[in-house]
Amino acid sequence: MPASTINVSAPAPSRWNLVTRLVSILLLAFVIGWILNRVGQQLSHSPRPAGFVRGLVQGALMPASMPNLLIGHDVVIYAEKNNGVFYKLGYTLGVNGCGAIFFGMFYWRLKRWRNRQ
Repeated sequence: MPASTINVSAPAPSRWNLVTRLVSILLLAFVIGWILNRVGQQLSHSPRPAGFVRGLVQGALMPASMPNLLIGHDVVIYAEKNNGVFYKLGYTLGVNGCGAIFFGMFYWRLKRWRNRQ
């Protein structure tokens, strides 16, 4: 007697799951923008110019400020008072590192999704 197999596939993700993820990401972005504004205001009063580490952090968090900028909130994403090359180097590394992580995860998930089909 041939053995019968039953294909049990996972249920398709609901639209609520997608909406929940989107809202969570937007909420996180707004919180990061708020934190960036508060930190930027505190550091703008500092007599010392921004250096490499602050450039790295601001560069990494800059993409998350986009939702705030889209609705018209002014978010500090670049320190005007910086020490020059080292700040800009940190900022560039932060932006590129964040992009590499984001797009790396995106393409990894896309590849996993394609392999499932």
